[in-house]
Amino acid sequence: MRISVIGCGYLGAVHAACMAKLGHEVVGIDVDSRKIAELAEARAPFYEPELDALLKEVQETGRLTFTTDMSAAEGSSIHFICVGTPQKKGENAADLSYVDAAVTELLPYLSPGDLVVGKSTVPVGTAARLSDAVQGQETEAHLVWNPEFLREGHAVSDTLHPDRFVYGVSDGSEDHPAVAALDEVYALPLSAGTPRLVTDHPTAELVKTAANSFLATKISFINAMAELCEAAGADVTRLADAIGMDDRIGRKFLNAGIGFGGGCLPKDIRAFMARAGELGADQALTFLREVDAINMRRRTRVVELSRELCGGSLMGKRITVLGASFKPESDDVRDSPALSIAAQLQLQGAIVTVTDPKALANAAKRFPELHYETSSEKAVQRADALLLLTEWQEYRDLDPYELVTSVSTPRILDGRNVLDSAKWRAAGWSYRGLGRP
Repeated sequence: MRISVIGCGYLGAVHAACMAKLGHEVVGIDVDSRKIAELAEARAPFYEPELDALLKEVQETGRLTFTTDMSAAEGSSIHFICVGTPQKKGENAADLSYVDAAVTELLPYLSPGDLVVGKSTVPVGTAARLSDAVQGQETEAHLVWNPEFLREGHAVSDTLHPDRFVYGVSDGSEDHPAVAALDEVYALPLSAGTPRLVTDHPTAELVKTAANSFLATKISFINAMAELCEAAGADVTRLADAIGMDDRIGRKFLNAGIGFGGGCLPKDIRAFMARAGELGADQALTFLREVDAINMRRRTRVVELSRELCGGSLMGKRITVLGASFKPESDDVRDSPALSIAAQLQLQGAIVTVTDPKALANAAKRFPELHYETSSEKAVQRADALLLLTEWQEYRDLDPYELVTSVSTPRILDGRNVLDSAKWRAAGWSYRGLGRP
């Protein structure tokens, strides 16, 4: 099929490459000429494992091209909207200006029977409004909402081998013509057994924000338990193991740590609350305020624990932060707890060095006042304390016996509870986890 992908940021670039991998003829369109130039050379403008190799592979087949010209969408029968929906400045609500602009600019190039497929995460009610605009062109085009469920660091496999598809169509019916068209787009993963669900527009729009809110709630719950465990002298990791054995709860996302960040969970739960308020259902989501508060409180708690680890004062202490991205296998530093903690430590008098395998360039744009070191070996030299704040595998694999000779004082705060505390203590380190004795 001929497909256009409007917006070639994180979601759009991955989606375009994966659709070409599935055998479709794809054009990626974005207003950012620098981004388009990089993608045209098979280089993603962000770090995502496997993506550069996939871009090179599909571009060599001739099935994938990139352009800044919206008219290139003409002739495609499926048009995916993959632009960002960031949080509005000074508000919790989502900024829909990019979505609105993408659809408006696409309208002149639609043909009868075309599908406009929204993948961006939007407040409920957006699809109905955009559907009116699409149908108002008298093109007999259809608007579908098809939410994405990508995990950064696993985006390629999540697109090619998703755990489910959701199609939101105007009447919620399996007989809607858009259903058969999307089934053709996703024929390969569907034939491999990926389940799909057909819903109405508002249900499809709610799926992603509801899922992210549930995950955020689960993370904040175990972090709240970590606070209680610290007060009671209990071990939150063993507590999580025990309650996770209940299949109604499950062990996934029950890892206490410094909290969640990134470009999705924080802004999505805030936009969810804002939209609920607009619909007069704000009381239904008041619990998300506490979820957000618990998450932000983790950052302050890590600063407090760092002070305790350093003997009661941060002033003049050389602290090395291991990790800048909000999660491993990503260079994304949006709302990164690790960077936020590093900045707070420096404000309180610490001499902070941040290292990360992939995210330092982005981190330096966000917090230029921090000191960055590409080499983790150099970063830890003469440190008074190490803080593991992003669980990259290379940090999980650090040898405490070798590392002890590099630092001034062997102290480590395990902000992700991923290290073997007994091994580190046996090597002479003062080890501190979160919610652990």
